[in-house]
Amino acid sequence: VEFLYCDLASMKSIRQFVQQFRAKNCPLHVLVNNAGVMLVPERKTEDGFEEHFGLNYLGHFLLTNLLLDTLKQSGTHSHNARIITVSSATHYVGKLHLNDLQSRCSYSPHGAYAQSKLALVLFTYRLQHLLTANGSHVTANVVDPGVVNTELYKHIFWVVKVVKWMTAWLFFKTPEEGASTTIYAAVSPEMEGAGGCYLYNEERTKSADVAYDEELQRRLWTESCKMVGISDEASRLP
Repeated sequence: VEFLYCDLASMKSIRQFVQQFRAKNCPLHVLVNNAGVMLVPERKTEDGFEEHFGLNYLGHFLLTNLLLDTLKQSGTHSHNARIITVSSATHYVGKLHLNDLQSRCSYSPHGAYAQSKLALVLFTYRLQHLLTANGSHVTANVVDPGVVNTELYKHIFWVVKVVKWMTAWLFFKTPEEGASTTIYAAVSPEMEGAGGCYLYNEERTKSADVAYDEELQRRLWTESCKMVGISDEASRLP
């Protein structure tokens, strides 16, 4: 195991990480996008993005795009490279505000978090479409880990924290249990060559209806490229 530092809330840190990783000339067979914050008070990343959208979504969007060439070179016909992005059931109630992705008009921690998780699902489906169109040996899937007992809940109201502490053993998954579907997506032979799936409890299931809106997927992708400063080559693909 080798550790390389990467702050997903910093575009500069992400680019530095990718440079360091590429310098090692290592193949990349599995990329798991798992960083995240939840229900944080209104604040911005160093790049000026609303934190939920900037860290949970844009950081992963940039990281994945910068590593795509390495992933494509690492995948083969019989052993595809795999991209696994961790979303949440919260995406089912999320709304994507393309005219206000930074939640400047009306900030809600719950709304901003749900939007970032919906964006990750839309991103995964669009990414898989582009990978397929290019004939790449890379698959992209999105995972719902369930309700997991981690420090992600540190910003919830104190009364809810007490209830969580009292009931976690009954209703919450352990971190190990929460990781199981991500691991399944990353290494299971059953997922070889399968992309564009929403996985929960190691099974393919249906995501929110709006996540399948291909026009919305395209528009989010184009806008995301502008925000992180990369070329939108995908705009020339169907």
